[in-house]
Amino acid sequence: MQLGSLVTSEELRRRLSAAFGGDRFPNAALLEGGAAGGRRELALLLARAALCTGDGERPCGQCPHCVKALAGSHPDLRVEGGDGAARSFHVDVVRSVRDDAFIRPNEAARKVFVLLEAQAMSEQAQNALLKVLEEPPPNVLFLLTVPSASMLLPTVRSRAQLFRLDGEEPCGADPELLSRLAAALCAPGEAELLFLTAPLIKDRAALRASLQGLALLLRDACVLRAGASGCLSGLPEDAARLSRALTRESLMRLLAVTQEALAACERNANAALLVTALCARLRAAAGR
Repeated sequence: MQLGSLVTSEELRRRLSAAFGGDRFPNAALLEGGAAGGRRELALLLARAALCTGDGERPCGQCPHCVKALAGSHPDLRVEGGDGAARSFHVDVVRSVRDDAFIRPNEAARKVFVLLEAQAMSEQAQNALLKVLEEPPPNVLFLLTVPSASMLLPTVRSRAQLFRLDGEEPCGADPELLSRLAAALCAPGEAELLFLTAPLIKDRAALRASLQGLALLLRDACVLRAGASGCLSGLPEDAARLSRALTRESLMRLLAVTQEALAACERNANAALLVTALCARLRAAAGR
């Protein structure tokens, strides 16, 4: 991948190269953090890489697809977005994008949709986008930029591969706690979950870190359940345990519940109510 100076984190460069450097691409990617201009430039560069047919590193900048993409005239590259203000990314635009996604590419091997500042989409617009993210047509790539993934609906976030532009730093969660939470999710009853999460009520930083870590762990379990590989949580054995014990649908529900709780935590929700509700919802999502 020709990432230049847009990405300084070696870990992020490695992940982006792995995801976009070959002939296999994710259906959707979410670029989070950093400056708005940096998010935009990286999204456009990844779009060119997805369209590029040159040899060696991509985007080559020389093939017809790169030339047209740079000129803003490629028929299989569509860039949309709002001005960042709430609801400025209109639902009619999203519906048009959704319909366009089911039309075969004109020239390239795939169609690429760059959705800038996706947090400006209303809930209605995000739900319209969700319909195509849930069952994406073949050879379509969605690239979304956002200051924080928590500004999107959990259902949208869970269907996009997340890349943090301001560094893939460890979330700071206690790995032993995450391992015990994973075991509790696989076991019957709610008592162990309540016992493990009770201390987090008085430590919001630890609560936030634990929710971030649990989301990564559940993401890893979803990936394993789908037959793929990759571990962002640093807990491969626990991710494997979850993927064996729970169905894909249960894991996706657990991930959505965790991400919703993280968003509530960042909105400064009452910690006691948040943790109590979280345990009940995790138990229901696990179906145990």
